[in-house]
Amino acid sequence: MIVLGINAYHANASAALLVDGRLIAAVEEERLNRVKYAAGFPVRAIRFCLNAAGAKLSEVDHVAIPRDPWARLGTKLRFAVRMPRFALERARVLKKFAGIEDELAAAFELPREMIRARFHRIEHHAAHLASAFFVSPFDQAAVLSADGLGDFASSMSAFGQGPKMRILGEVAFPHSLGMYYTALTQYLGFWKFGDEYKVMGLAAYGQPEFLDEFRRIVHATGPLSFELGLEYFTHQNRGAEMTWRDSSRPPELGRLFSPYLEKRLGPARKADEPLTQGHYDIAATMQSALEEVLAKHWNALAAKTEQKSLCLAGGVAFNCLANGKIFDAAPFENVYVQPAAGDAGLSVGAAFAVHHQILGLPRQFVMDHAYWGPRFSPTEIRAAVDGISADDVAVSELSEDELARSTARHVAAGKIVGWFQGAAEWGPRALGNRSILADPRRPEMKDILNRRIKHRESFRPFAPSIIEEAAGDFFERSNPSPFMTFAYPVKQEKRAVIPAPTHVDGTARLQTVTRAANPLYWKVLQALGDLTGVPVALNTSFNDNEPIVCRPEEALECFRRTRMDVLVLGNFVLERKASPIERELSDTRLAGAEP
Repeated sequence: MIVLGINAYHANASAALLVDGRLIAAVEEERLNRVKYAAGFPVRAIRFCLNAAGAKLSEVDHVAIPRDPWARLGTKLRFAVRMPRFALERARVLKKFAGIEDELAAAFELPREMIRARFHRIEHHAAHLASAFFVSPFDQAAVLSADGLGDFASSMSAFGQGPKMRILGEVAFPHSLGMYYTALTQYLGFWKFGDEYKVMGLAAYGQPEFLDEFRRIVHATGPLSFELGLEYFTHQNRGAEMTWRDSSRPPELGRLFSPYLEKRLGPARKADEPLTQGHYDIAATMQSALEEVLAKHWNALAAKTEQKSLCLAGGVAFNCLANGKIFDAAPFENVYVQPAAGDAGLSVGAAFAVHHQILGLPRQFVMDHAYWGPRFSPTEIRAAVDGISADDVAVSELSEDELARSTARHVAAGKIVGWFQGAAEWGPRALGNRSILADPRRPEMKDILNRRIKHRESFRPFAPSIIEEAAGDFFERSNPSPFMTFAYPVKQEKRAVIPAPTHVDGTARLQTVTRAANPLYWKVLQALGDLTGVPVALNTSFNDNEPIVCRPEEALECFRRTRMDVLVLGNFVLERKASPIERELSDTRLAGAEP
């Protein structure tokens, strides 16, 4: 039984493939076409998934699409009368969905009749819920989805048991936690699609000084419901305008906040204006107001389902600050957030919804790692390395154990190491296969990374990876965080030990690494512990203002154009031949000082 899930005609286009109820492959289109948050039809992702399974499109039994044109049809029609322009855009998208069978056939140059699969339209949030619960380790759990908008809803809750879920409630458009967070992100001057995570980092620099006002902007109205103060927003009058002309450009969002918001909070910050304490305080307040609403949802779900386990999905599930507070704010003992909790994960969710909810087949899969993307053979990696000039790079080939020890030595010595191994991660986080690694003990390492490679805003934190066995030694919580979706407070006495990934508020968005999930990366962290007493690496994504590298050639190109010291590519170690003093002098010049 082969089920293909496709998230298409929306940002974070992706594909996933199940064979007999087990996930074989999943990837976002952006990793393959190199366009951040790529929208459109994910033909490259579909082709990769089929190839990974050794399957042909004509052999697929079911195709799952996470969009149901009939869901909340009355609500959609009422808004269509009020917002004809938005309705026209939606109609164009729905027309594409209606013709997805033909587009799929055309993309693979097949006659339509050669595709024997049944096509299923799965409601957006039902797919989100399925993407969390059906791949979780829990037989029973409370489940919550929250995002911007999908099928004219923004949130849905359920009770999951075995291969079924029972819907408990939903919140319909125009009320939306995702819209709320995005609108305030725009107000603070961050307009690019997906910039919300930046404001989450910014919040640590402020205090929630404006909570009275923000409780008018968003507030809970019941155990599993909330409302926006709609006068602060524009989407209820003209829709949430997302445009993408083709897959070669990132999506764009229209303005979501109203003049009334500026009247109440002051003029919106322009993107090139400096940040002030007032901006920090607004970021802190918007985060606190979100957490207040979510805390009521968590507690209501715990009471309604009588469960100790919770699964989260939707874009709001990427709010690691809020996630890290669940254990203190609600009676849940276990929380699961899969690595692609946002809209990319809809392809996985739709596929599992078909397998379990529609076909009634039992569960037999747990997503306990994130490595579902493209992988490359030793031969392919060797071919890429053979093209490297030996004049400025020393190349060596090592065994796995030697590789782990060598990488740990480089990191402990203060070098910046590109780390490329195995299959690419599913989701937006680098989790030890497409990572840049650095020494977390050095306070200056954050600035060095930004100067040499990442070129990010100074207020954005980096993240630590730690062997799971040591999490309780460094963090106030030891609950697993395998996909870097929780931020926990670093123990007071350890903040000076790992200052580079510890944020200004004393928290860190950690990844706990197990030997079972990623044995080679675990060995590197263990070797770091043996060398330094700190089994932790600063881990950031292997990229420079682009999608995370996928292919060996992309890793090599990023290594060439940045000032990375070492690249570990499969079993090969590539080290620049520049002397330590040359690197130091170059860093000094980059910092704007005279050597």
